[in-house]
Amino acid sequence: MADKTLVCKDCGNEFIFSEGEQQFYAEKGFENEPLRCKECRIARKAQRNNARARSTGFNTPRITR
Repeated sequence: MADKTLVCKDCGNEFIFSEGEQQFYAEKGFENEPLRCKECRIARKAQRNNARARSTGFNTPRITR
């Protein structure tokens, strides 16, 4: 197995899917290659976490009297 160069579906930049990462994916049973670079994966995860926090009422200002 050799390193692969993939293109991020969000930003369009190329990123390396290393041999080690490929082995990890295989060990975990993942069948698909990553679609996003590390930076876009982190940004997407943060967006999901922020949306979840807003929908559950966390991070809302408290009204004190």
